[in-house]
Amino acid sequence: MWPQIDKKKGNWFPAGLDSQNLHGLQGYKVFISIAIILGDGLYNFVKILYKTLDALYKTYKSRELPVVKQDGLPALSYDEEERRTQVFLKDRIPIWIPFGGYLGLGVVSILLVCLLIFHPLKWYYMLIILIFAPILGFCNAYGCGLTDWSLATTYGKLAIFIIGAWAGSAHGGVLAGLAACGVMLNIVSTASDLMQDFKTGYLTLSSPKSMLVSQAIGTAMGCVISPCVFYFFLKANKDLGAPGSAYPAPYALVYRNIAILGVEGFSSLPKHCLIFCYAFFAGAILVNIIRDLVGKKWSKWIPVPMAMAIPFYLGGYFTLDMCLGSLILFIWQQINKAKADTYTSAVASGMICGDGIWSLPSALLSLFGVQAPFCIRVP
Repeated sequence: MWPQIDKKKGNWFPAGLDSQNLHGLQGYKVFISIAIILGDGLYNFVKILYKTLDALYKTYKSRELPVVKQDGLPALSYDEEERRTQVFLKDRIPIWIPFGGYLGLGVVSILLVCLLIFHPLKWYYMLIILIFAPILGFCNAYGCGLTDWSLATTYGKLAIFIIGAWAGSAHGGVLAGLAACGVMLNIVSTASDLMQDFKTGYLTLSSPKSMLVSQAIGTAMGCVISPCVFYFFLKANKDLGAPGSAYPAPYALVYRNIAILGVEGFSSLPKHCLIFCYAFFAGAILVNIIRDLVGKKWSKWIPVPMAMAIPFYLGGYFTLDMCLGSLILFIWQQINKAKADTYTSAVASGMICGDGIWSLPSALLSLFGVQAPFCIRVP
């Protein structure tokens, strides 16, 4: 598509624009990608919301908790399930802890985030977010438990549009929308993550209090470690976040332009870009519908729109790692499917962990000017 659209230079968009100018070819790349992401997110949001409401209705009618069965795991016997329930409820967390913690952190967020850090995000914007976030957090946690799909990013995009349009471009709507997205995304995402951890505690006969304390310790460590890692990256990579660099941070560009779109509207888009956006938005929904209709046997051969969106403008090299990993898994399954299915998660976790841990030494080496002798990349 890009060579064909580039031929319209001087007609659809001005010639001589910078390669990263959103009024040129880059605008088509970014906003078409955003349309795919929004279409995919909206479809899955509606689908999971329907499943959540349907499960809640059935639970209300039957007065029994829904049982979510996991493929490949044997069903628990009554005695085993009863024992897990007794152990899990023995150290029940007092109700004042979540309520008091949420109110306390809400006040701290308003004081620090709104008054000291992000001034365009007014305190009443934050108050509205804090009021509605628990409702959305419940929906996300319940839906994630039923479908194993967290829609935290979709709720974050919703906050971008609402708060960004409310603030307006004259009052820092882009920054306000992005800050609101960060707050909403973290609250909603933490809700589903914490419920998954509680489920792990239930299955391993662990105390919910110990799970909560572990979460608090991990969060406190992250508050110190994450800024330090980011500082090293920032010092070692002066072009951090720039397209084409070693660390392009693709989602940063996507979310920023979603905020711009929410604040400025569609008038700033290049010619015919909105038509393309409509088409790809509808295409993402159509692909998801087809994936659900054909069943698991054939849906694995149909690409996921969300996974296509980022490489859509970032480039092919972003997908080579996934392609290579999928090829290795495919060959492994052909040789020994039982072992492949058993150890896939462990191998993938090790690769992700190793890649993440190496990023810190790599940043430290870059601070001292140490560069790799060569780098292979496919543009």
